[in-house]
This record gives sequence, structure tokens and C-alpha cells, in this order.
Amino acid sequence: MPTRLQVLIPISVAAIIVGAAGMLSLPSEVKIDANSNFLMGTVQLDDKILQVYIADTDPRRMRGLMFETASFLADDKGMLFVFDGPGNRSMWMKNMQFHIDIIWFNENGNVVSIQKNVPPCITPVEVMTCKSDGVSADNAQYVLEMISGYVDEHSINENSQLELISI
Repeated sequence: MPTRLQVLIPISVAAIIVGAAGMLSLPSEVKIDANSNFLMGTVQLDDKILQVYIADTDPRRMRGLMFETASFLADDKGMLFVFDGPGNRSMWMKNMQFHIDIIWFNENGNVVSIQKNVPPCITPVEVMTCKSDGVSADNAQYVLEMISGYVDEHSINENSQLELISI
């Protein structure tokens, strides 16, 4: 009969190999990386000019704000998710490190939906069950993520307007 150590060592080695293989198989733009390769753009939300990181490809949208700290969105910076056309756009909070406000816009820059103070999925249990249910909107072509509190601080509402200046 094998000892506990004889059973645990192969299981531990297998877990390390599977974890390393999983990290290596992620698209390069999804890996934890200080240089996230996001292009910068400029938008106007109501009367406020914002610098935004542009998530306009599947790998960039998948990476989003994963693993970033709240300081990544300091000084009125945001992340703008750009899609080819309107549709149901759900946002996934896996591996987020801070709460955010999310604003969905249609192709004309009109607000479709607003979710304030959306929490991250941080703990192992949260990460395992992290879903986008309830954090989505129909008929959205653009999604803007801002640091939590931005919507209230700047009185963003269903009448707010997004204008793309350079993306």
C-alpha cells in the first residue's frame, strides 16, 4: 500500500504541470503583464474628456482590466471595449482587483445601461463561480469601465452621451 507521501508527490507534480501549461496556453495579451499592449484613445462623456485604454480585439477584451490595480484607472482614465456592432455585451469580473462602474452605449453613443460599484471576483470561491450574469446589456456596441464612484461623482445617467474623439 502506498504511503501518503508517495501519493501526494505525483499529484503535486501533476498540479504544477497543469498550472504551467494553462498559463502558457493563454493568449499573450491575457497574461499577467505590466505592459498590457492596449492602445490609448480619447472619448468625451458628457462634458468630460477621458483617456481610455482600447479593448478592440478578442484577446484585449478577454484581458480587460484583469490583474490591474485601481491606479491603472487613475486620473480619469477608463477602458473602452469596442465591438463591431451592437449586441448583448456581458462583462466578466474574473481576476479584477477593484470595484468598477460599467456603462454600456449603443452605436450612437447613447447610454443603454449602467451598473455601479461592480465587485471583482477575487477569492478562490468567487473566481470559480465568477459569472457575467447581471453585468450585461443588450444593444451595446461600446462598454466603458471606470473606477467605482465615477458615475455618481460625474452625474452620469441614461441621458449621458459618449462621443468618440480618437480610438
